[in-house]
Amino acid sequence: MEKNEVTMPTKYDPSAIEKGRYDWWLNEKVFEAKNDNKKEPYTIVIPPPNVTGRLHLGHAWDTTLQDILTRMKRMQGYDVLWLPGMDHAGIATQAKVEQKLKEQGKSRYDLGREEFVEETWKWKEEYADHIRAQWSKLGLGLDYSRERFTLDEGLSKAVREVFVTLYNKKLIYRGEYIINWDPSTKTALSDIEVIHKDVQGAFYHMRYPLVDGSGHIEIATTRPETMLGDTAVAVHPKDERYKHLIGKMVKLPIVNREIPIVGDDYVDMEFGSGAVKITPAHDPNDFEIGNRHNLQRVLVMNEDGSMNDKAGKYEGMDRFDCRKQIVKDLQEENVLFKIEEHLHSVGHSERSGAVVEPYLSTQWFVKMGPLADQAIQLQQGDDKINFVPNRFENTYVRWMENIRDWCISRQLWWGHRIPAWYHKETGEIYVGEDAPKDLENWNQDNDVLDTWFSSALWPFSTMGWPNEESADFKRYYPTAALVTGYDIIAFWVSRMIFQGIEFTGGRPFDDVLIHGLVRDAEGRKMSKSLGNGVDPMDVIEQYGADSLRYFLSTGSSPGQDLRFSMEKVESVWNFANKIWNASRFALMNMDGLRYEEIDLTGKKSVADKWILTRLNDTIENVTSLADRYEFGEVGRTLYNFIWDDFCNWYIEMSKLPLNGEDEEAKKTTRSILAYVLDQTMRLLHPFMPFITEEIWQNLPHEGASITEVAWPTVQEEWTDREAEEEMKLLIEIIRAVRNVRAEVNTPMSKPIKLMIRAKGDKVLERLEKNEAYLERFCHPETLQLGTSIQAPEKSMTAVVTGAELFLPLEGLLNLDEEIARLEKELVKWTKEVERAENKLGNERFISKAPQAIVDEEKAKQQDYLEKQEAVKQRIEELKKI
Repeated sequence: MEKNEVTMPTKYDPSAIEKGRYDWWLNEKVFEAKNDNKKEPYTIVIPPPNVTGRLHLGHAWDTTLQDILTRMKRMQGYDVLWLPGMDHAGIATQAKVEQKLKEQGKSRYDLGREEFVEETWKWKEEYADHIRAQWSKLGLGLDYSRERFTLDEGLSKAVREVFVTLYNKKLIYRGEYIINWDPSTKTALSDIEVIHKDVQGAFYHMRYPLVDGSGHIEIATTRPETMLGDTAVAVHPKDERYKHLIGKMVKLPIVNREIPIVGDDYVDMEFGSGAVKITPAHDPNDFEIGNRHNLQRVLVMNEDGSMNDKAGKYEGMDRFDCRKQIVKDLQEENVLFKIEEHLHSVGHSERSGAVVEPYLSTQWFVKMGPLADQAIQLQQGDDKINFVPNRFENTYVRWMENIRDWCISRQLWWGHRIPAWYHKETGEIYVGEDAPKDLENWNQDNDVLDTWFSSALWPFSTMGWPNEESADFKRYYPTAALVTGYDIIAFWVSRMIFQGIEFTGGRPFDDVLIHGLVRDAEGRKMSKSLGNGVDPMDVIEQYGADSLRYFLSTGSSPGQDLRFSMEKVESVWNFANKIWNASRFALMNMDGLRYEEIDLTGKKSVADKWILTRLNDTIENVTSLADRYEFGEVGRTLYNFIWDDFCNWYIEMSKLPLNGEDEEAKKTTRSILAYVLDQTMRLLHPFMPFITEEIWQNLPHEGASITEVAWPTVQEEWTDREAEEEMKLLIEIIRAVRNVRAEVNTPMSKPIKLMIRAKGDKVLERLEKNEAYLERFCHPETLQLGTSIQAPEKSMTAVVTGAELFLPLEGLLNLDEEIARLEKELVKWTKEVERAENKLGNERFISKAPQAIVDEEKAKQQDYLEKQEAVKQRIEELKKI
């Protein structure tokens, strides 16, 4: 296949090369799982984004990491399935649609349930299209032939089966409990949908009078409006101050209801007055105390947070207005005798921001004890889930160990309707996957299930479960990896695990790769209020998807937050531009080279052998690091190889044979350029898919797309450590000469005299063999090599591993400045010697470090000592002049 630079524009323009490429990949079906039994399956299911809006930088980060894994595994020969999909996001989506209706002067009640749900489906379709467009901009290799939605028919069937099965096993029940209630959206919330914030409030101290007139008992509360629902006062049964009062009655102020004093071990004798008001319908702890003492439950609020008819004269008032009024009334009655400022933690709805009300309500719950026990036991066995970083396993296990029953019913219209029906006459409850046959005698429960109930089934419901004979379920489940943020370990990860164990008998994924949050450059969380949010599509518009992807995926280590910086994205664009220009140079010099003509067996220069050795090392390191999810280190490794080794050194050195007369050397150099570029593009492809596909298509190649070619592997026959040592020496010398020239302001264009004193015949042999490189890159007027060269009286000097450099620069060198420079260098080498000596003198290091590391440190120490001694001698020589 003949290719040359004509097909690559002179300027790197990401928008031009990205345009149309994604559609081409889709048309070629490169992302579709092949169901090839000759290959090992590798599966990731995308964390389904909510159909509530456009994707943010966190989504871009999360999905880029998944795309890297799936592209790499596809190239490594796996049958890859990356399954896309979206979440109906009950509360969030319904709130968006209701807001839209409100702007039109309507409410959901004006439409009715059926029409409202139709409107919400329209919203879903619109925003699903937005999300797919953003996925395409990012270049995500998703198998759209298997796309799922949490409310599609297949997943709905799975949800019904899970609900009914858990109900029949008595792991789902319906009961009256204190739940977290959002008065704004008028729905129950699970514990993890409540965000606790410190709020400045108050303790209100009150005296409840004893009915027999013998005195009063002091209590304190932060929510005086709930006293209207008090049905007891509790004290500790061993509290000497109060135990004689147990069984007596007090009169509830304002309401004038007589309520008992009860003894209960729950009461903390050391806190406050040691006596607490008990409101079973408005506090979870009071609810439990009420159950133990058979107390009445008096609910004094409506679902919208206003006071109900049980609140007497306060009926209809907002709960916080009621608080102000009741405080005023209690003060007038001399019941409230002290108000004490108090900073306390108050729950707020994650969705609406409203203050959550602990509220007595009949809801559906999952009994979590047995399910959590199974999940904890899994982590104690050989089939445990591997958390990366592993510290997040503790976060997960702690959550499971302290879990409460899960309130799964929501007072919404958008979502999975609870598959429970109530008989119109008898009140009997029927739970089933299908409606009762005599449906006219039954009413279905109006509530829907918590969004997380359906997304907890995502890894297996998307594969065709509950049909366990489904081809995809049998082949692609369990999944290989889950990539997600640490902020939803409790929300989602834990629930997928216990549901996966319960319904499929094992873990739903092998690994969980945890990343952090994207923050702004100052480390602040991105938010509308701060105005520091960044739209990933805007970044792509400016710098291209490849630059954004590379920055996101390599900008932090697993589990850590990422600070977004447009300057760093721009620096990645510069990196891409460097790759583009280097590739154009290579293509310009390939002279129509065909893929089948690539031949690495010819006579190779030290630069040829070195770049092949460095490529092997890079392949080994990148593969190993990527398998450990260390993408930041992968990025550093690739950057160093591409920018320094390939672009700055090999390409420059390749110009010697390419511009020379030796046709055999030219042929070998072209082949090595083509081979190294091809392998490098493959390594870089998962991170920067667009530019790598474009360059690879221009290189001599076989195959339709880089997405389907083999991942590079180490070719041992091309590793040459001798050449690596030779090249290291040349690079050190060339850099040292350039540094000296810079110090005395002598441009590279000006010829100089260069003398190199080799420490031994082997070093001298290496220098003589590569004299052409020294001539080309040091640009000496004369070059003298030897083992016994004497330093001229007036010269610049440099010390490298194995040799000393002398540059006689009569008229350019200030002797005092040269001595001062060498003395600074002596300080540097002396510090390095001391550091090495301290390290090698540390018994802990010597005993615990691998022998190879210890030997490496000893070699460094010897090198530093030699350099230190050479600089000392040179200072002495100069001082004698």
